[in-house]
Amino acid sequence: MKISVMLEQLSSGMLVSVEIFLLTLLFSLPLGLLVTFGRRSKNRILSSAVKFYIAIMRGTPLMLQLIVVYFAPFYVFGLTINGFRFPAIIIAFSINYAAYFAEIYRGGIEAIPKGQYEAAQVLGYNRVQTFFRIIFPQVIRIILPSVTNETITLVKDTSLAFVLAQAEMFTIAKQIAAKEASVGPLMVAGVFYFVFNYVVAFIMERIEKKLNYY
Repeated sequence: MKISVMLEQLSSGMLVSVEIFLLTLLFSLPLGLLVTFGRRSKNRILSSAVKFYIAIMRGTPLMLQLIVVYFAPFYVFGLTINGFRFPAIIIAFSINYAAYFAEIYRGGIEAIPKGQYEAAQVLGYNRVQTFFRIIFPQVIRIILPSVTNETITLVKDTSLAFVLAQAEMFTIAKQIAAKEASVGPLMVAGVFYFVFNYVVAFIMERIEKKLNYY
């Protein structure tokens, strides 16, 4: 196989991997914050339910979650799953990473001194204003290193989409490698993941430095 053809095929898989990565972050980051609110709720039923959800997401393999999310509509509701492959991948990735981000958010929120809340109350802020104007900006600064680690892990986890036969970067590389009896495509894929992670880490580091106002 010509190198140009191989790179063209790998590029198509790369776009799918990037799409999975970006959509997962788009949905899981805000969802994780909502999960954190549920986790910290004074309503014991809600708090317990959210704790159970987090335990399931963190205690079972993402590979299994992908399979469950994809086949559940058929086995539970009898619905057709044609065309559901990619949405299932995004849903499974998003609810999985939301659980991890939720615990990261919670750690950041609980690291804020209570004096911050008291000062906001003195200034006349309500609870919503206090959180989003005073607490949340500080939380972002605190949790960025942990979020960076999870984001880098996400880059590599996109390869798990092969479980649902989604032709992402690593799947295509394996197919070409098997067909050509060569490890070259796998090496190219490895370089892609390394460069992708380097770019992600660089961007997150720049953001971290910008927010480091102490």
